[in-house]
Amino acid sequence: MRKKKPLQKLPFIVLMFFLILFLAGVISGEPSRVLEQSWQICLSCIGIG
Repeated sequence: MRKKKPLQKLPFIVLMFFLILFLAGVISGEPSRVLEQSWQICLSCIGIG
């Protein structure tokens, strides 16, 4: 009979930590800021902005 490996907790803890940071960034409005900055950079690169 095989013994089951004990479930490692560290990967789950790290995943939850990054998920919490991701949600905090989304709630604080970071995606719209990043999109706005990328839009500005793209316009500058092609000489419009």
